[in-house]
Amino acid sequence: MKSNLFSSDIFRIIIITLLGILLAWLVGSLTVKMELLALVVTIALASGIVYLVLVFKEPKIAFLSYVVYCFIISGLLRNNPQLPFGPVMEALLALSWLAIIFNYPKYNWSNLNNDYCILVLVWFIINILEVLNPADASILGWLNEIRFTALNWLLVAPIAFLLLNRRKDLNIFLAIIISMSVLATCYGLKQLWFGVSVGEQIWLDAGADLTHVLFGQLRVFSMYTDAGQFGASQAHVSLVALVLALGPFKLWKKIALGLAAGILFYGMLISGTRGALFALAAGGFFAIFLTKNFKVLILGTIMCVLFYGFLKYSTIGSGSYQINRLRTAVDPKDASLNVRFNNQKKLRLAMEDLPFGGGVGITGVNGDKYNADKYLSHIPPDSYWVKIWVMYGVVGLVVWFSIVMFILGKCCGIVWNLQDHGLRVKCIALTAGTAGLFFCSYGNEVMNGLPSSMMLYMSWSYVILAPKLDKETDVNKYV
Repeated sequence: MKSNLFSSDIFRIIIITLLGILLAWLVGSLTVKMELLALVVTIALASGIVYLVLVFKEPKIAFLSYVVYCFIISGLLRNNPQLPFGPVMEALLALSWLAIIFNYPKYNWSNLNNDYCILVLVWFIINILEVLNPADASILGWLNEIRFTALNWLLVAPIAFLLLNRRKDLNIFLAIIISMSVLATCYGLKQLWFGVSVGEQIWLDAGADLTHVLFGQLRVFSMYTDAGQFGASQAHVSLVALVLALGPFKLWKKIALGLAAGILFYGMLISGTRGALFALAAGGFFAIFLTKNFKVLILGTIMCVLFYGFLKYSTIGSGSYQINRLRTAVDPKDASLNVRFNNQKKLRLAMEDLPFGGGVGITGVNGDKYNADKYLSHIPPDSYWVKIWVMYGVVGLVVWFSIVMFILGKCCGIVWNLQDHGLRVKCIALTAGTAGLFFCSYGNEVMNGLPSSMMLYMSWSYVILAPKLDKETDVNKYV
């Protein structure tokens, strides 16, 4: 293996010496000019320098920081809109890659030679080419939208193959997403029982109350962008935790995972997100299907039908706002559902002459902000599938849908052939969870929002990597 300049002792001594001189100079200058404030600034600078040194020694620190940050960024922005928390997310991701490149000899770059990474690159290239779309959407809208539709996917997907490719890393990832989701539910309960913060109330008063306070009841949104993202994410991770709880693990882990699944399911209920129900249904079907236990599949199908009948044809639990909210998901006469259908009819007429769509960023938040002069920007997509159709046209929709279905199909094939039972259960949980997110995104823009998009991309990466992990029994060994 090639020697790495950045890991040599001489290089470290030089860098630490220079940083020490710089810090000493800053402390002296700040003390003269800002007195006590200098102490706070100095501690922040020193902490930042230590963090950078640790990151360049162990790049996974930066990426795991990014994973945690994806859960809290929306809450930070909502409560502190004057502070630049947004760029921190991109900075952590960029720092992860910079540290990886500096330590490039340590990693097995051949792991990136797989169908998943190639398809993600193809989708990114398609997004780059969309800047030439004759519909003439705003370049700024394209630039802001591509960050979430393609760039983040391109930067996140390879991380598991290069940086976090041990069994232990998979366990850490699962522990983080379940723990942070439970924390989000706890914060959501705080909103429900004790009220929202000042910043959250300002956000509601600015117009969000139209969709988040229904019949005097708060649709809990916790630390996420909105109640839709919160509810779908809780349903997704609840399913993951439930599948893991049924796996061949220690009793205390099974109990903890079962409790987490119950807490997260309640988080889904208090969000008032009807579409999250379909994340559970679709994901649950995939989970049972992947177990190859068709008796359980039949039993699960019967239970789903009974639950549908409970919502559709009974009035049990009608005193509960959460249950009543779920009942509207199976009511074809629901007003908001028919508004969505009417919007789709308008879009169908507008899209007749746009086989390649109206351009990336033409609809949604970036449509309102950067393409207000375009007709398509004034019709809410109400669905990520519809948003893809509007931005990329029927051609792009077919390509995107085919890519996602190929990845899901490949994940299912991999899961069926894994030999290690524990690893297989983890991959069933991840595959089922991503399937739930994908189908749930027909009703909401879930898989394009945080933290769901990050969990989706990493979950697919780990399942694609699983055959190599299956051959390595040492949880601490990189593949």
